[in-house]
Amino acid sequence: MSLTLASLVQHSALRLTVRAGADRLDALVRWAHVSELADPVPYLEGGELLLITALKLDAEDPDEMRRYVRRLARAGVVGLGFALGVHYDDIPEALVDAARTARFPLLAVPRRTPFIAISKAVSEANAREQYRAVTAGFAAQRELTRRALADGPEGVLASLAAQVDGWAALYDATGAPAATAPAWAVRRAGRLSPEVERLRQGTATASAVVEGAGDRVELHALGTGRGPRPALAVGTAAPLGTADRYAVHAAIALLTLTTERSRALHAAEQRIGAAVWRMLLAGEPEHARAVAGDLYGALLDAPFRIVLVEPDTPPEPAPPGPAASAGLSALSEDVETAAARAGETVLVVPEEHRLVLLVVDGGAAAAACAARADGSPPDGPGEEDGPTGSAEGRPVAGVSAPTGPAGAVEAHRQAERALAVARRLGRERVAFDEMTTGTLAALLSDDAVRAFAEGLLRGLRAHDATGRGDLVASLHAWLSRHGQWDAAAADLGVHRHTLRYRMRRVEEILGRSLDDPDVRAELWLALKATEASD
Repeated sequence: MSLTLASLVQHSALRLTVRAGADRLDALVRWAHVSELADPVPYLEGGELLLITALKLDAEDPDEMRRYVRRLARAGVVGLGFALGVHYDDIPEALVDAARTARFPLLAVPRRTPFIAISKAVSEANAREQYRAVTAGFAAQRELTRRALADGPEGVLASLAAQVDGWAALYDATGAPAATAPAWAVRRAGRLSPEVERLRQGTATASAVVEGAGDRVELHALGTGRGPRPALAVGTAAPLGTADRYAVHAAIALLTLTTERSRALHAAEQRIGAAVWRMLLAGEPEHARAVAGDLYGALLDAPFRIVLVEPDTPPEPAPPGPAASAGLSALSEDVETAAARAGETVLVVPEEHRLVLLVVDGGAAAAACAARADGSPPDGPGEEDGPTGSAEGRPVAGVSAPTGPAGAVEAHRQAERALAVARRLGRERVAFDEMTTGTLAALLSDDAVRAFAEGLLRGLRAHDATGRGDLVASLHAWLSRHGQWDAAAADLGVHRHTLRYRMRRVEEILGRSLDDPDVRAELWLALKATEASD
């Protein structure tokens, strides 16, 4: 317990008596200081018990004493000790009245009690308090370490919250609360997301204090990386004491070690994942399954999709290596975080200017990937202004149909085709399922396809513009009836000989034979493409 004025008064060896301010004896005493200056305030820090003999004070002047006491109170001095029998046999009534009026503690110090005895009592009490705080801090450190080894970050948070009599929260690399203790603190932790976002984007170890909502919250960035880092929040009703500060520093160290260890493990997992991916592409599913082991085995046992992601703008020239696009990094974080929260396995392989994902079909990671590609912020704070919110480097994704290890090679081709279509159509995400279950109409909306179609049909449209026939409509009717003259002529309301004549004119203008199935296919697609643009 910290030393108070009441503790000094109760100290039997000091024999102090209270002459004023008896209701203020609960004030904490940081130090005992002797000063005979008429104005000692410039040399004080606050929290002191000031000891005087009134050698240079006009202690019998009421106005002077009122000014003197007011200056001490404003400076944070907690009390005044007056030595009896040195210059005054008793405390002058002017000083007593001034102290009573200000409700300022005034203690009478008997002649047989030297000031050094009071200073030693204060120093010893403070030393005992410091030793108690340090001992409690080391005990808290040991408990935090034990909980870290037994229960991981969740155990550290629970122990820290109990130590500081408050709450604690751990934020992941995306800025979302990953764990809180106690559980009720999750809402409070969520409200601090803007402050956490600003803190975790720093490039050096940083901390901040946030006041409000009935508590005081310290925020600390964890780790040493240059990118976004995890963060720790500690909420208490009052500023932290010495023992609590030891506990917070221990928690920061333990969580930082956990974070850095997790990064190293993550890098190792990525190397194993890359090996599994290479084996799948090489058509060796059995070997891939053996290497995957328990790490990626659950993913390969379930239907999964292959997702290929690239920036929509050409990357700047860079040395070969993993993709470093901000958009791809953010997408990777979103997918891995979503998978971790859902207890899923996800395989992420960074390649040069590209990201390869293997996600459980219909799982949380697949949903997070789709949400990011569709421009919707994933669950979590601060994502609206993330790196993918800008057009530069926005990810474009191609998604395969569901597959297993044996079909990975074909699924990779599907994802490549879907990615090419997404780029050609200016879309952020195309799934192979959409290409096979829909129609070709969407694919024909590409500018290059329309330009080809218009060029192919230009001669026919020029002929029709002169009013000498309706070759485009006749061609459409004939192709739609698979070259059946009677049916096509009936659709047009003309004689079949008229339709035959028109088809000969089409061949003459185009310089191509309608007997060629490739020509008929090109003309049909050209008609559909120009219909889509009309």
